[in-house]
Amino acid sequence: MVRTSPGGLSRSEPSGFAVGLTGGIGSGKTAAADHFARLGAAIIDSDAIAHALTAPGGRAIEDIARQFGERYIGPDGALDRQRMRETVFRDPAAKAQLESILHPRIRDVAMARAESAWRDSPYVMFVVPLLIESGSWRGRVDRILVVDCSPATQEARVCSRSRLDATLVRQIMSQQARRDERLDSADDILVNEGPLEQLAARVSRLHRGYCAGARRGKRL
Repeated sequence: MVRTSPGGLSRSEPSGFAVGLTGGIGSGKTAAADHFARLGAAIIDSDAIAHALTAPGGRAIEDIARQFGERYIGPDGALDRQRMRETVFRDPAAKAQLESILHPRIRDVAMARAESAWRDSPYVMFVVPLLIESGSWRGRVDRILVVDCSPATQEARVCSRSRLDATLVRQIMSQQARRDERLDSADDILVNEGPLEQLAARVSRLHRGYCAGARRGKRL
């Protein structure tokens, strides 16, 4: 079976049922993914893959150094994330160059892990912060799940958990997909404004639906 993504590219149907989990910074993607993992979903986190690719000896380090210069590699051999973050915020072309290095590698690793995970899990959940921005990811999942909360909640959460100030957090948010764009692209929406107990109950309902879809072998 071949599906066509919104970008017009076709792909072969994957080996198993796949959900793409996304949301803005501070929306609660990690908390939601942790709940799904406890219920038996196989979680594949694109950010974790990106960190491995840019760690000392990571497969993207050589190309990053060649493209941006050795000053972007720290003394330990890892990507200097603070320097790179400042550069890509100022320069959209630099952001596109970094993505051209990382994104194909992230997808390759993610899909290889998924092929293995489908043997033991009812479905695979790809956690991809930029899923909405990336047409290629949309074509690889059966359902798009957006974790949603208000921009004020996003800002408060990120400021409380990190050393980033509110201005920088708002800059990060401005470079991500707009909230309405994410919601318009969603097959499912997980509202995450309240306590974790509410989130867990909503995750359980979605998990049951995804397991049912996996058993049927088709989109819900």
